[in-house]
Amino acid sequence: MNFTRWSARLPGTQRRAAARTDRGTTPPQPPATASGGANGSVPAARAEAVPRTRPTAADGAAGGATRRAPTATADAPEADGPVPTLDGLSVHEVLGQLPALVAVVYGPEHRVAYVNDAYAALFGPRTPGAPARTALPELEALGLLPLMDQVLRSGKPRTVKSRRVTADGGDTPRHGYYTFTCSPIEVGAVGTAPAPAAARPPDPPSGDAAVPHERAAYGPEAESEADRSYEPSAAHESNGAYKRSGPYEPSGAQGTHESHPRYERYEPYEPHEPQPLDSRHHDAYRREPYQGVLVFAADVTDQIESAERLRVSERRQREAAVTLQRSLLPQELEQPDDLRVAATYQPGGTDAAVGGDWYDVITLGAGRTALVIGDVMGRGVRAAAVMGQLRTAVRAYARLDLPPHEVLQLLDGLAAEIDASQIATCVYAVHDPNEGRLVYASAGHLPILVRDPDGTVRRAAEPTGPPLGTGGWLHTSGSVPLGPGASAVLYTDGLVERRDEDIDTGVASLERAFAGATGSPQVMCDRLLRALGITAEHDDDVAVLVLQHPARTGHDAELFHNAALELLGGIEAAPRARAFASGVLASWRFPNELRDLGVLAASELVANSLQHGTPPMRLRLRRTDRRLIIEVTDGDDHLPRRRKPEPADEAGRGISIIATIASSWGSRRTPGGGKAVWCEFALPMG
Repeated sequence: MNFTRWSARLPGTQRRAAARTDRGTTPPQPPATASGGANGSVPAARAEAVPRTRPTAADGAAGGATRRAPTATADAPEADGPVPTLDGLSVHEVLGQLPALVAVVYGPEHRVAYVNDAYAALFGPRTPGAPARTALPELEALGLLPLMDQVLRSGKPRTVKSRRVTADGGDTPRHGYYTFTCSPIEVGAVGTAPAPAAARPPDPPSGDAAVPHERAAYGPEAESEADRSYEPSAAHESNGAYKRSGPYEPSGAQGTHESHPRYERYEPYEPHEPQPLDSRHHDAYRREPYQGVLVFAADVTDQIESAERLRVSERRQREAAVTLQRSLLPQELEQPDDLRVAATYQPGGTDAAVGGDWYDVITLGAGRTALVIGDVMGRGVRAAAVMGQLRTAVRAYARLDLPPHEVLQLLDGLAAEIDASQIATCVYAVHDPNEGRLVYASAGHLPILVRDPDGTVRRAAEPTGPPLGTGGWLHTSGSVPLGPGASAVLYTDGLVERRDEDIDTGVASLERAFAGATGSPQVMCDRLLRALGITAEHDDDVAVLVLQHPARTGHDAELFHNAALELLGGIEAAPRARAFASGVLASWRFPNELRDLGVLAASELVANSLQHGTPPMRLRLRRTDRRLIIEVTDGDDHLPRRRKPEPADEAGRGISIIATIASSWGSRRTPGGGKAVWCEFALPMG
């Protein structure tokens, strides 16, 4: 600490400097260092006993009777008292005016040398000279005593930040936060208790000659010619107090300061234990530097509270974004008849804002299922809102039963309209159990991984288009086999992307983990997260969607049947379709009522295809554990529409009949050209 630099900024500096000039003589000052005193030491409280000017002959004759004892508090000494100054300010004045807490301790037991007013106001007065373990219990409670030992051993400062401090505030304890810095210092001028009267040495001779402890205060460079030529009188030598001899080396001296030469003490003087720096005794001194620690505590309560308020605000915003995002995600996944599906979403850690990851499962009818996963670039509530709009649009486009690449083409234009600055990636896939394939289209998303029944993991290697919102790109669809016994995983980049490695490395790690993952889809999701090291502190959002096409055997296999009939057209097509449907439904042991409804639906769909479609035609009946599906395909791509027939119309009632008797119905264009029209009947439970 540079007290000289500080004093120029503290109040009263100019006044004290002027008063010092008016006094005339000024004692020679040692050069100020970074530590504040000569040779880098901080003058201690006992140094107040050192006079500003050299003693006069009258002073010596009086035996030091006119000297003023130092005060025992942190207040500034009286104006006319002997005070060591730095630019007109005493050390007590500098430390006493600091708003921070300051304590000075010395020795291996960290005995209390000085505490300023701010420290005493917070923790109460402290007994000078007592060990810190008993006199400064607050430092022990904060765990600073071992730190102070380290400072003494290493000679390097140590800092602990934002420690909670509880002080006795009367009826209500006061709480605050402080940052403590412990700095090594040399506490010079540690005095000893006065010796007994019989053993106390007389005062040094008067005149211009300075006694040894005065030289120590000003340093060897302040020694005058008179000092160097001083010879003690016979009276002094007979008293055994001083003797001209070699260098002065007091017993038990510590520190790094060089002892002043030329004088040593003889018996009967015996040094005593050092007393506190605030002791009022100053007649007998040993000028010895002691290794000490300056404890400086800055109040950071306002900063901590502001940071806590900011964290609370950020946590609330994040909770709002997470709540919004989870509300926009499907609360419960649709479970198709032919697939087992599970998904999981994990937001980023508490230090990361929520992203725009989403997933969905949409049953399209006729046993087909759409699966989608996407990621909106960016974070926060805005990304979650864009994600919700895209997910809603995907469900709407999926109801049109369009091919995957056409769905992405529509999403691309919508994403640009929602927010041109938001870019999103997406994979849209459709599984058809009749075909045993997964048809998909990707807009800048990571590849789908498919595991075959033999455990081989393959990437869906079809080319992908740019992310949604870029515009000007025609997306295409690809396909990958997904038959009974196969599994697939769709995921976002948070699962495989790491800052310190290439993303292909993460995808390869996922492939290895997926090859060994077994169990239900939900168990597989959890195992993939653990295998990829995803924890609650992960710095990015993660969404994972796992689907399995189980290979059914035994009783489950009896619940799933397929039957198809090729129809070439002609007047015999409708009777053949009715006979085929009746025989198949009877073999599947359906109740008579459901069998009759099934035969009627097959007849109307075939008749509609014969009238409005073109050959070839095919009738397909499919049974699952929950529904009966009847589907007719032909070569014409004009989709039928339900309309209200007039009373006089002789045709146009087929689709209306289907919509009335079936649970649901729909139509779509087939990839090779043509269309498919289907309807479903829910099977009775149990």
